[in-house]
Amino acid sequence: MKNIFVTGATGLLGPWLIKDLLKKQARVHVLIRDQTPDSLFFTDNLDQNVTISSGDLLDFNLIQRIINEFEIDTVFHLGAQAIVKIANRSPISTFKSNIEGTWNLLEACRQAPWVKRVIVASSDKAYGAQKTLPYTEESPLQGQHPYDVSKSCTDLIAQSYFHTYKFPVCVTRCGNFFGGGDLHFNRIIPETIRSVLQNKQPIIRSNGLFVRDYIYVKDVADAYLTLAEQMDNQSIVGECFNFSTDQPYNVIEIVNEILTLMGANHLEPVIQNQASNEIPEQHLCSAKAQKLLGWKAKYGVQEGLRETIEWYKKYLS
Repeated sequence: MKNIFVTGATGLLGPWLIKDLLKKQARVHVLIRDQTPDSLFFTDNLDQNVTISSGDLLDFNLIQRIINEFEIDTVFHLGAQAIVKIANRSPISTFKSNIEGTWNLLEACRQAPWVKRVIVASSDKAYGAQKTLPYTEESPLQGQHPYDVSKSCTDLIAQSYFHTYKFPVCVTRCGNFFGGGDLHFNRIIPETIRSVLQNKQPIIRSNGLFVRDYIYVKDVADAYLTLAEQMDNQSIVGECFNFSTDQPYNVIEIVNEILTLMGANHLEPVIQNQASNEIPEQHLCSAKAQKLLGWKAKYGVQEGLRETIEWYKKYLS
């Protein structure tokens, strides 16, 4: 029955996290900037069961009002401009949403003594390109491209609120989410599934050799709830956590995994080799989350892909 504030409610992760929060009988409050009717938030009628405030993370007074009037106990800060291609094209809007939006939220929460925990979504992109892999939480944050830099900044700002004010915040760093509800078909997993359902060859815009972590959205929602539930333990507060399946794939491998699961190995991928401003290799070590939180991915990549494929079959039919 706690009052929970979720930003990014209409994104990929937001609806799945909200579903789990409602199952736990939380009172959920959300901030929505743009009405996106195709989001799971609306198509699964989550809007009927939460309190909605309309506005922008850049509006400090609005965030402060929400935190105070609803006496928010716990915050999940998922709201961000999350598409790398858009960040490269429009860096200023990405910087404002991801960086200024984060400091507005944290400062509003700092001024409200009843806020007990805040979880801030960073990303594996915050680490930037590194020689030593997998990334651990001790790896330096050194994003170079606009989206990566915005996440490095988000991450460091959140940490500064803990180190300076002993504010109850934790940071999450995940790889590439996938799952039902992702309608950004420029991402490799939904685009590949749609291509197969249309009996077309999947398109790989890079050289196909970029290595990434892929993590099912239900595993991510479980990770966030696990972390939030354990933040009453003061040894957890202020920590950063990688959440990963510890099973990296290059792009060709993840496409071939989908083709195999869909019985479509005859559809050979078309490799365009056109990607730019991308980190060649990224993957995370989640040993810290396993040790301190007892968290491990329940679904993993293959089972997550099976459920995701079934979701798109229904959606695209």
